[in-house]
Amino acid sequence: MWAASCLASCCAACACDACRTVVSGISRRSARIAYCGLFALSLIVSWILRVVAAPLMEKIPWINHFHQTPDREWFETDAVLRVSLGNFLFFAILSLMMVGVKNQKDPRDSLHHGGWMMKIVCWCLLVIFMFFLPNEIISFYETISKFGSGLFLLVQVVLLLDFVHGWNDKWVRYDEQFWYFALFVVSLVCYVATFGLSGLLFYWFTSSEHDCGINTFFIVMTLIFVVVFAVVTLHPAVSGSILPASVVSLYCMYLCYSGLASEPRDYECNGLHKHSKAISTGTLTVGLLTTVLSVVYSAVRAGSSTTLLSPPSSPRAGAGKPLLPLDKVDEHEEKEKTKPVTYSYSFFHIIFSLASMYSAMLLTGWSTSVGESGKLVDVGWASVWVRILTGWATAGLFIWSLVAPHLFPDREF
Repeated sequence: MWAASCLASCCAACACDACRTVVSGISRRSARIAYCGLFALSLIVSWILRVVAAPLMEKIPWINHFHQTPDREWFETDAVLRVSLGNFLFFAILSLMMVGVKNQKDPRDSLHHGGWMMKIVCWCLLVIFMFFLPNEIISFYETISKFGSGLFLLVQVVLLLDFVHGWNDKWVRYDEQFWYFALFVVSLVCYVATFGLSGLLFYWFTSSEHDCGINTFFIVMTLIFVVVFAVVTLHPAVSGSILPASVVSLYCMYLCYSGLASEPRDYECNGLHKHSKAISTGTLTVGLLTTVLSVVYSAVRAGSSTTLLSPPSSPRAGAGKPLLPLDKVDEHEEKEKTKPVTYSYSFFHIIFSLASMYSAMLLTGWSTSVGESGKLVDVGWASVWVRILTGWATAGLFIWSLVAPHLFPDREF
C-alpha cells in the first residue's frame, strides 16, 4: 500500500511537471495557436460527452427532473450545450478583461500571453460548473447561440473575403507570366467545380415527381450570383480579378449544397435521404473543420496590424525616444514594453466565443428538439435557412467589396 501510494505521488508529480513545462514553453507568438488548441480541445470534449455522458446525466436529479425521462438525444444535446457554455464564458470573460489594451506595457498583455496553467484550470472548472446549472439557463443559452452563430458566420465571410483578396493581390504583385497563368488555372478549376456542383444539386434535390420549387429557387439564385460576380468583376469600371470571384462562387455553391443537404430526411425533395447517416456525418465533419480553420486563420491573421482584428485606435509605430537616456538593456526593455499591440485582444476572444456557439449548433442540429431528425446531426429547416442566408450575405458583401471603392472613392476600404 505504501509503495503504491509513493508511486501514485511520483506519477502525479511527473504529470504536473510535464504540464508546467508545456505551458511555460508557450511564447508570445505561439499563444494564439495555444488558444486554437484549447478551442479544438473543447470540440473533442463536446463530441466525447455527446456520446458517453447521456447515461450519466439521466441520473442527475437537477438535470433529469422530468416526470417522463426524455429521449437519449436530449441528454446528448444538453451535454454539448453545457460544454459550449463553459467555453463561451471562458473566452467572453477574457474578452471583457482585454478591452482597452493598447500596448505591451499593460499588465493584461502578460495575462493574454501567459498564465496558461491557471487558464487551463479555470477552463476545466467552468466546464464542470456548467453541469450544475439548471436546465432553464441552458435553454436560454441555446436560444442566444443561434444569433451568435449567425454573427460568427458573418465573421467567416469577412475572413474569406480578406483571404481571397489578399491571395489575389499577392500573386498579382509578382507581375510574372507564370503567376498570371496560375491565377487563370485556379479560377478555371473553381468555376468548373462550381457549375459541376450545381448540376449535382439539380440532380439530387429537384424531382419532376414532386414540387421542389424551393430547392430550384435556391440553386438558381446561387447561379445568378455566380454570373453577377463575373459580370461585376470584369466590368471596365471595376476591372477586378476573376480569382476572388471564382473562389467566392464556389463557396456560395458549397453553402447551397450544405443547406439543401440539411433538409429533413423525410422531405421528398431531399435526394440524399438514402445515405442520410453518411451525408450528415460528412457535413458535420466539414462544418467543424471549416470552423476550426476559420478560427486558426483569424488567429494567424491577428499578427498583422492591417487586418480586421487590429484596434482602430492603436498606434502603428513604436513609441518615441525617451526624454532621458537609458542604458542599452533598460532602453531595449522599455521599448519592448511600450510597443503597441498588433491586434485587438478583446475582438480576438470574441471570435472564439462566437465559434463556441456555432460549433454547439453544428453538433446539436440547431435545436434541442431532435424528434424531427433523430440521431442525425446538423439537420433541419433552421440549419437550411442559416446556410442559405449566409450564402446570400456572402454574395452581397463580395459585390459591395467590388463596387464600394468606386461609389465612395474618398473613403478607405
